[in-house]
Formats: sequence, structure tokens, C-alpha cells
Amino acid sequence: MRISANKITLTLVLICFTRFASQANSNIPFTESDKPNVVLIFVDDMGYGDLGTYGSDIPTPNLDQMAKEGVKFTNFYVAQAVCSASRAALLTGTYANRLGIHGALDHTAKHGLNPEETTIAEILKPLGYHTGMFGKWHLGHHPEFLPTNQGFDEYYGIPYSNDMWPHHPQSKNYYPPLPLYQNDKVVDTLFSDQSMLTTTFTEKAVDFIGRNKENPFFLYLAHPMPHVPLFVSDKFKGKSPKGLYGDVVMEIDWSVGEVMKALRENGLEENTLVIFLSDNGPWLSYSGHSGSAGPLKEGKGTSWDGGVKVPAIMKWKGQISADLVQENPAMSIDILPTIAQITGAELPKLPIDGKSIFPMLSDAKATSQQDAYFIYYNRNELQAVVMGDWKLYFPHKYRSIAPGQAFRNDGNPIDYYMIEMKEMELYHIPTDPSESENVISQNPTIVSKINELAEIARNDMGDALQNSEGKNNREPGKVN
Repeated sequence: MRISANKITLTLVLICFTRFASQANSNIPFTESDKPNVVLIFVDDMGYGDLGTYGSDIPTPNLDQMAKEGVKFTNFYVAQAVCSASRAALLTGTYANRLGIHGALDHTAKHGLNPEETTIAEILKPLGYHTGMFGKWHLGHHPEFLPTNQGFDEYYGIPYSNDMWPHHPQSKNYYPPLPLYQNDKVVDTLFSDQSMLTTTFTEKAVDFIGRNKENPFFLYLAHPMPHVPLFVSDKFKGKSPKGLYGDVVMEIDWSVGEVMKALRENGLEENTLVIFLSDNGPWLSYSGHSGSAGPLKEGKGTSWDGGVKVPAIMKWKGQISADLVQENPAMSIDILPTIAQITGAELPKLPIDGKSIFPMLSDAKATSQQDAYFIYYNRNELQAVVMGDWKLYFPHKYRSIAPGQAFRNDGNPIDYYMIEMKEMELYHIPTDPSESENVISQNPTIVSKINELAEIARNDMGDALQNSEGKNNREPGKVN
């Protein structure tokens, strides 16, 4: 039988926290039947300001409750503000540019996540975990790159973004019908209606939990929504004060509630770490069909906080703190080593960039083990560095919504224009979350320290802005 957390004393829990923090890579002595489960829910293009607990008026009671019962991060970053790169970093604990994964892969891509890289699923498989993935993959659609060749026992989902099909207004029939996979076989194609995707992937996830309640499991539920084109089932159509986009977010919140209910009903709530994240910020050019970055600047496709800072909530009843707000920065590359720590899994053989943040889940004052977080975009440009309370930008071009355009709510985008940042800029995030006051001239010591760290990163991973190749990058998987 599994260990019930309500039978563990607070003293023992604190001892466990200390042990986990000091022995990040040790084998924790769980038996196969009581190893903690891990549920990772990853949504697409949801903005920092799209949940009630982050200030939205869209009703999200399940995620708001998850935040009350767990840990809400207010400064959680993804490694890049774009789909494939963000997913590669999450699943491998490694900066996507180090892996050669950039942008958003589609049906023409001849590469994907290299099978030599190790995913979260692959570090857990040797420990007896059953692994399932439902939803959007987006790390290569060729057979050798699919989830079933990356550590997942089962997969049901789409291989790339839901807008990569001929029915999206902007596709101009460039894309073929969107394939739906079961394991490594195409079992259907999506033509004009994706309204049941969120429900279907949720049902698959709930079924997976029920089938695996007697053994440890890793569930990766990667919803394609709220990425455009937006679709919602009839049960949530017209329910939100924020139109179709709000309806879609409400259905995602319902999905989280269904997963939580399945854990409770199967007696797994006290033995399961649940993680909720978005892959990047909102795709602002879609106006009414995009989300909100809240107080943050810009959105998807930029290295401003509106693009790379995402809602992040984690819950593990009885094992991590409840109603904790974690204000110190962390990043998606830290998820894999955190999971390795709590399960006793071995870290990948190839070097990774993430470090465990497990202590941050129980102590608001705990900080990341990282010296800094490096934010890359546009292939291999090092555009920004986060060091504690500070964020330094290097000169680069970024996109912003062109002024003077009418609001649209029909699923078609408005125009971007490019802005050139000509000098470095420094922001103190705790006092200036909107990144509106450049304080670089007042903080030369901070700038000097961050520049030192940036030079180390350039030597290690490269930087196209400085024509630096980097010594330790790896190749993606490729097909002929």
C-alpha cells in the first residue's frame, strides 16, 4: 500500500526536505508501490494574467484552489517564448538552443528532439514508472522523434500546433490536415472542428490515472489550447465574460479539476506532485483571441517578461507547503532535476542546465541554485539574463503590436512591427514588474556581474548577437 501523507509527522516531513535539499541526486528509498506520481499539465500560449489567482476575471476555480493548496510562482520563466523550444527545455532540463531546437516545428521539419537526449519520462522508466502523454508534442513528427521513442509508454495527440492545418485563416492551404496519433500511428485527421480536443485529452488523462493507480506513473497532459485557432466544447461555449478565449480557459480549468478529482477518487492525492505551466506568454497579435500578460510587458515571441514569464502552480498534498507564494525566480529547465530529486531518479548522462528547486516548494525564502537564467530567442540570440531580482537585456530587435490598429475578435491577427533595442537595459523586477524604468546607469556593479555570467554562457552555448558559436551545443535529431 502507498504511504499516506497524513500519517507522516511534520518533523519527519522537515527531515525529508533537508535530506532532499542536500542529496539532490541520491537514490531515495521508495519501494516501487509508493514512489510519488508526477502529473505535468502544460498549456499553450496562456498568459501570465489569464487565471483568477493571477488577477484575471475569467473564472478558474480549480486552478485557484490548486494555488491555495500548493505553491504559486510569481516569477517562473520558460527558456524561450516559442512552442517547440519551450517544450524541449521543459522535458530535458536543458536550454533548447543547446539542443538545436528552435522556433515551432511543423510538417516540413526534417529534425526533432535528438533520441540521445533524455526526457523526464526516460529518467523515470527505469524506476518502474508507467508514462503517458496526451496532447500536443511538437518536438518532431517523424517516427524516431515521437513520444513513444522518447520514453512514453503511450501517446494520444497531435504532433505540432493546432494552427498548422489548412483551415486556419492564415494558413493559405499551406498545411495538410492535422494528424491525430495514437502511439506511432495516425488514427484520424482533424478537418474543421477541434472543439472536443480539450475534453478528449482530459478523458484520456483521467483514464490513464485510473489504470495506473497501483503503480507509479508520470502523466504529461499538454493541451493545445488556448493557442489559436480557439475551440471549446458546448459545455463551456458562451460561459465566460471574456468571450471565446475565456471559454477556452474555463475548459482548461475544468480539465485540471477533472485530473484532481481522479487523483482524489483513486486515493493518490497525497502521493502525487501536480505541476501546471504554460509554454510561453500570450500571442498578442490575435487581439480578442489571445490572452493577457497582466502587468507584464509584451508577449509571446519576445524576451520581455510578458513572453517568458508564465503562470506556474505546483501541488503535492502533505509534502509541500500550501498557500505559498514563491516570488524568487525559477525556470522550466529546473523541473526535470526536481522530479529526479523527489523520485530518486538518475540525472541524464548528457549535461543538463536545470537544478532542483524542491526547497522552493516549501520555503518562500528559498532561492534557486542557479547563478542566473539565460533567455535565448530567434535561433541563438542571448537576449536577456535574469539574476535574482534583476533582468538585463542586450541590444536586439523584437516584435511589438504596431500602433493604430483596430481590435479584432475574429481569429485573424493584427500586425507586428519591429523595435530595435540599441543599448543594454536593466530592470529591477520586484519593484518594476512591467519593466518600465531602465535603471542601468544606477547599478554598474549588477551590470558587471551579469555581463560576466553572460560571457560564460556565450562561451558555453553561443550567442548570434555576438557571433559566438559556443563550445558545448549539441545537434538535434535529423532525418534524410
